Amino acid sequence: MIDFHRNERAMALRPSLSRSWLLVRGNSSEEDMEQAFASEADSIILDLEDGCPPEEKDEARARIVEMLSDNVVAWVRINAITTEHWWKDVKALRGLKGLRGVMLATAEHATDVARTAEELGTGTPIIALIESALGVHNCVKIAQEIGTFRLAFGVGDYRRDTGATDDPMALAYVRSQLVIASTLGGLPGPIDGPSLGKQGFDLIEACRHGSVHGMTGKITLDHKQADTINRAFSPSEAEIADAHNLLDVPLDGPKDGSYLPRFLRAKKIAELAKVYGLWDKPVSHFKENAQPAIDERFKKAK
Repeated sequence: MIDFHRNERAMALRPSLSRSWLLVRGNSSEEDMEQAFASEADSIILDLEDGCPPEEKDEARARIVEMLSDNVVAWVRINAITTEHWWKDVKALRGLKGLRGVMLATAEHATDVARTAEELGTGTPIIALIESALGVHNCVKIAQEIGTFRLAFGVGDYRRDTGATDDPMALAYVRSQLVIASTLGGLPGPIDGPSLGKQGFDLIEACRHGSVHGMTGKITLDHKQADTINRAFSPSEAEIADAHNLLDVPLDGPKDGSYLPRFLRAKKIAELAKVYGLWDKPVSHFKENAQPAIDERFKKAK
């Protein structure tokens, strides 16, 4: 029996509220798999696309099928619909009890999602990975497709397709477009692309590039990034304190025009803080004691 111990907190979290999405190669070692499943990552994605060279995809797919047929629950990133491996992926994954959903690589048309949903079975959540100029152009239609669960930004392939640099200003338009599309499609906030090799304040800053636009999660290839990503995409201590001040002691007397927006924002922050376990006992520090600096950076960003 395949039995990787899963972080119980993360396992209980609704995928619509997942902040850190950890990509794990389908042909990873047992040790790497164990570390991934026990990590603080909110969601685990077993990777059949970029993480697996073409000559290793069949073996990785067979391994993932074995895992999801046994005692493992996870998402799977499948290959683009334009490749021969897409059909092998959806055929192999259909009906597996441990399949939580799929991330569809290089989603460029709403029909890509529709066809994938049809092959996997109605009700299978699909994260559309937008990683080309055409995908960005069609992102509203993709977000409005019935099978789409969330949008995600494939930064690396998008840069290769367009020639864009990794300057946040060069990618700001796409992040905004994905947020707007998600809103129009009635989806949770989109998931930002990975920041390779970054830790500490550099990773916090990278998360902020997405969060200021309205993105609510981030892909990672490193389980050590998960905790920082979770904190960066959670309500800050300052936001939680402000929400307590507004909700714990209701305003007695006339309310000006700013009250309702502030009240609704406070309610949203309170709901998220409760889900993430931060409402009653706000965490004072990161493991690196970085929370005060994070709060200050987010204040400046607003």
